[in-house]
Amino acid sequence: MSDVRTEAPSSFRLGDAGDAVREIRARLSRLGLLEASTAPAAEDQRFDEGVDRAVRTFQQQRGLTVDGAVGPSTYRVLDEARWRLGDRLLTHVPGNLLSGDDVVALQQRLLDLGFQVGRVDGLFGQGTEQGVREFQRNIGIPPDGTCGPATLKALARLAPIVKGGQPNAMRAEERIRRAGPQLTNKIVVIDPAASTAADPELARRAAEITQDLARRVEGRLVATGVQAFLTSPGDGAAPETEADRAQFANRTDAHLSVSLHVDTSESPDAHGVSTYFYGLDAHGVRSSVGERFASLVQREIVARTDLADLRIHTKTWDFLRRTRMPAVRIDVGYITNPGDAARLADPSFRDVVAEAIVVAVQRVYLSPEADAKTGVLRLGELRAALRAQADGPV
Repeated sequence: MSDVRTEAPSSFRLGDAGDAVREIRARLSRLGLLEASTAPAAEDQRFDEGVDRAVRTFQQQRGLTVDGAVGPSTYRVLDEARWRLGDRLLTHVPGNLLSGDDVVALQQRLLDLGFQVGRVDGLFGQGTEQGVREFQRNIGIPPDGTCGPATLKALARLAPIVKGGQPNAMRAEERIRRAGPQLTNKIVVIDPAASTAADPELARRAAEITQDLARRVEGRLVATGVQAFLTSPGDGAAPETEADRAQFANRTDAHLSVSLHVDTSESPDAHGVSTYFYGLDAHGVRSSVGERFASLVQREIVARTDLADLRIHTKTWDFLRRTRMPAVRIDVGYITNPGDAARLADPSFRDVVAEAIVVAVQRVYLSPEADAKTGVLRLGELRAALRAQADGPV
């Protein structure tokens, strides 16, 4: 299989044409999402309605933003999707991690066999390398941490023996239990993400809202004894990309991370709140604690406000995929909707949302037996419940 670019130079969408579009069509055809073209070369370069539908289907399957545009993120994931386990040598390359469906397959197989690899994220990082080394030691081949022919042969030989289970989910829940119910000395990263609005005025207003909301969440968390970090201090020094912000969160060794967004839409009727967590449904992969955290956040905000409930969803955005701790992204309403915009402009409303988020953080560590009905606890009451759980019998 010939090598190709891993990142598009720009964004391609309906109506575009050229060599890059031909390459996009070829990748979608290999994935079975688009019929292979038998048209003349000029027709094979067109980003037509069939390509638009195929791109949207791919984005939905892969947990990407469904907009029909092939920008750098979608282009990169299209490249990752072409790899099958055995197509290439897999090894850890610090600073330039190999990624792809073959890495996902390797991580899942090692987990099935009882070897720890960290999160199943399709990135060949240190955790995956360590898992490969341990597997190699157990089967008696040189433990070089590289998945080559001998390792692939051993994995294939063991394939019918062991499969299934959710070891990562159990380990994640055990880490939460071991962390204990008290929030003192826990670390939470708050990410007031930049707006993607094309309109500069909308982008400015959205940035002001997320920055203010982040400060309110930070203040409440600090009051509970949490060490809170902002990815953006509001002085223009924020990390530029989602991957950079995820790296910032990882450097803090945080227990949880929360990304705050204000959404936009071409339709002024779009409104409501939604919460996202890491999951790759195409491979049956999701963060169990991330899902529970997202559910708690969504339920608390919906119970305390009149924002429409747009529910929780899996996504593979870099901030969710690359953070080592459970992470969620909250889209707190649409600034392009008059009702949501009016709510978000109200400081008292932002206070309510901030309290809902902090209560959700606390409930992650609260056992079901000590928990109470969603939306009714205030911070002081929840701190008392956490103290009671910490003081109770083990």
